[in-house]
Amino acid sequence: MNTAEFVQKRKFIVKLGKMLHKYGTPAYRQEAHLLEVASYLNLHASYITTPTSLTFVIWSDKHEDEYTHAARVQPGELDLGSLSKTDELVSLLLADKLSLEEADKQLDVIDNAPHPYNKTIIGAAFATASAAFALLMGTSWNDVFWSGLLGLTAYFWVLWAGKSKRVATMVEPASALTTGFLAVAISHSIDSGVNIWLVVLSSLIVFMPGLALFLGLAELSARHLVSGTARIMDALMMLFKLYFGAFFGVTIGVGVFGIQEFVQPQAPAKWWAWIAIMMLCASLIPIFRIRAKHILWSLLCGFIAWGITYWSAQYLDYALGTFVGAFAVGVYANLFSRLADSPATIVTMQGLIILVPGSKTYIGLNSLISGHDFIPAPHIGQQTFLIFMSMVAGLIFANVAYPSKKAL
Repeated sequence: MNTAEFVQKRKFIVKLGKMLHKYGTPAYRQEAHLLEVASYLNLHASYITTPTSLTFVIWSDKHEDEYTHAARVQPGELDLGSLSKTDELVSLLLADKLSLEEADKQLDVIDNAPHPYNKTIIGAAFATASAAFALLMGTSWNDVFWSGLLGLTAYFWVLWAGKSKRVATMVEPASALTTGFLAVAISHSIDSGVNIWLVVLSSLIVFMPGLALFLGLAELSARHLVSGTARIMDALMMLFKLYFGAFFGVTIGVGVFGIQEFVQPQAPAKWWAWIAIMMLCASLIPIFRIRAKHILWSLLCGFIAWGITYWSAQYLDYALGTFVGAFAVGVYANLFSRLADSPATIVTMQGLIILVPGSKTYIGLNSLISGHDFIPAPHIGQQTFLIFMSMVAGLIFANVAYPSKKAL
């Protein structure tokens, strides 16, 4: 292998690794995928991946060429559409249907492509996700309505953050502070049937780091200790920022408007939870940038996660029910990967969002600090830990029982 060929190949691997990281790929999946590509290119490679740094060591058979690349990066955000396109591109390369030079150019096209959904659709998704979560919590229609409306305020902060780097550093606590203050104002001036803390939680559900916490635990279980630990700490700091902002906003609101006596409205029928699952899964499509051809697969995964967990929890403990649900999600995602020839991650994330107890972590933090629960939640800390562990175990067992043919 001459030097020019080695340079071309190692540049492609580095670019691919950075893109996969940018699209939110877990460390163990990213490294496995890059090793597969390096092997196809007749190179040897070793990678160290964390949420904030990437290190590549690439060399040829006889070590006549060796290259080390280290980069400081920002934690990636889930972009399942771009991840799918990148996987298709690499599949064509590995099947010798695309040259390395053409694949390199197509990577740039994918990375520079505009958002597939417009701002109106994304804003509606924020509102729908907040309303759906409130409905899923079995609260009143009052809370569902106001949660959806206040969910839009969080999206306004996201839009502002896209235009200002200073705002981007404070978008989570600022969103939480705004929704906390507005929830108190609504409770005092418009609707006394508002469960303030539940509305605040629902309005911020898009920011809740439950999925990040789970991915960190999954990386730890795969022995990616540095990446898993860093991801968990980043998720915890996100949780602290959200709770501080909400607590500060509610405190200011109470100071301005006073304390309003809460009047408990009537809750919707339990069967509305299925409608809430549909709304929540549908809202995640533009947020995760899921491609049109994967929408039905993704929606079905959400229903599988909820339905299997709900059914099995009637016969088992809820945490064990989550294990069964996660196992079903893992098997379904691997089946999807085989049938659609796409990364299992594309549908797995929909199911995991339904299962992850990110809201329970927030509720537990509130109970620890304030000393009271805004919804009945006995043994919340123990239950949250068991659910996370059950989810990790469920996916591990699923990958053993019915493995995927793709690294991603």
